[in-house]
Amino acid sequence: MYAILFGWLARGETVKVATSVQLFRKSIKEQKNSKTIKEQKAIRTTKTLGAAAQEIDTVRKEHIQRRSYTAANATAEGSRFDLRGYRRHRTASRFDLRGHRRKRRARRGAISHKMAYFGTVWIGTPPQSFEVVFDSGSGNLVVPSTDCDSEACVAHNRYDQHASLSARRISCASAEDSADNLSVAFGTGEIRGKCVKEQVCIGSVCHSGDLISASYLSKAPFESFDFDGVLGLSLPEMSHAIGFNTMESLKMTQQLHQTIFAAFLSNSDSEVSEVTFGSINTDHMASDLHWVPISRNTGYWEVMIMDITLDNHPQELCQNCYVAVDTGTSELAGPSGVIDELATRLDVMDDCSNFDTLPQVGFVVNGQILNLDPKEYVEQSEDICQVGLMPIDVPPPRGPVFILGIPFMEKFYTVYDNVNKQVGFAVAKHAGNGPQHAAMSMTQLDASVTNSSSSRWNPSRRQAHGGRSFLRKWLPA
Repeated sequence: MYAILFGWLARGETVKVATSVQLFRKSIKEQKNSKTIKEQKAIRTTKTLGAAAQEIDTVRKEHIQRRSYTAANATAEGSRFDLRGYRRHRTASRFDLRGHRRKRRARRGAISHKMAYFGTVWIGTPPQSFEVVFDSGSGNLVVPSTDCDSEACVAHNRYDQHASLSARRISCASAEDSADNLSVAFGTGEIRGKCVKEQVCIGSVCHSGDLISASYLSKAPFESFDFDGVLGLSLPEMSHAIGFNTMESLKMTQQLHQTIFAAFLSNSDSEVSEVTFGSINTDHMASDLHWVPISRNTGYWEVMIMDITLDNHPQELCQNCYVAVDTGTSELAGPSGVIDELATRLDVMDDCSNFDTLPQVGFVVNGQILNLDPKEYVEQSEDICQVGLMPIDVPPPRGPVFILGIPFMEKFYTVYDNVNKQVGFAVAKHAGNGPQHAAMSMTQLDASVTNSSSSRWNPSRRQAHGGRSFLRKWLPA
């Protein structure tokens, strides 16, 4: 009896742990699109299918859905790809009030939000190491296999199932898919592969989980990436099956002190980024943690926003819209109509001559305003300055939806609670930012400000002075 009790106590002392993985911060390489203007024009006319946007039950349906989101995002002059392969395109007209195109002036020291953060996981027995993106916007662990000889695979470390004593081939079959191989999507890229049950180690915590051993990775966007694969950290609805969901697998092991993970993404190379499993690292927080419940069962870490603000003044741009917090997207994104109207109200000059007078752009979440500064929402390149939000049109009932990617993640420390289905937000603590910065970055919505007519950002004031009003009939009430 004493031996059994001692063994139980010993396990109780060791199973509740926390672990962290250091993340590498690197810029994403740019790729030029070689399509002709005629081909690009044909792409831009492609319609987003409402039916496809609603099909979220399986990975295969998600593949169709994600392709439909970005079919209209190509530009004739050549485009750049973000982490998921999404193409950037300009979001606002660059003409003055008389219809003359504004002149561009080159700007040195340009800000680029094309970043990716990835760290090391160990797979198999003996362990094989892989650099992976810890991605809250996808649901599966994917690594290239030694069976894959495409350019995108051979450029990275490849998983050798036959060299692992703990590997076991499993069927990929599900209620929607009876094939032995699986086809999934990562943004605009495509992945095909086999399903394997393996030992996966994240930091000091190991568990038995299912993964996709990729026998094919599309050239774009995977060939240009410095990392090998993707570790999906979404909610279970986005995973191929429950065994593929990392947090659910960790929950069943009962190893973690709490079934949560948290992400701190540095905004410079002088700081260390990390993802933590099982605990919250308050050293990365410059404010209290603000918890917001998950809004819907889509698989995304998705919350509802009440509105968008400019210098804390609500704009009635997107009331009761949804926001997906996504560590795997390198940019900010949202409904094209909202983005266009927001860009019009901001009126960012091509040469950034009004950069210092631009307002904070905020998202009202559960009574709190999460503010982004101009350096976080304005994208500067060598020859132009523009609002750095990528249009993605997701039709109702799933949309409109925003995606808060790397620029947001660098500003806010985020915590993901798999048990209570909630996301925590705190201002990230970066070197050189004091308490005043934290207070301005996350503030409570003030009812007295909501109806203030003194602000130049007040929508009714803008309309009274001839500003363009926004038709919101397609947005939810």
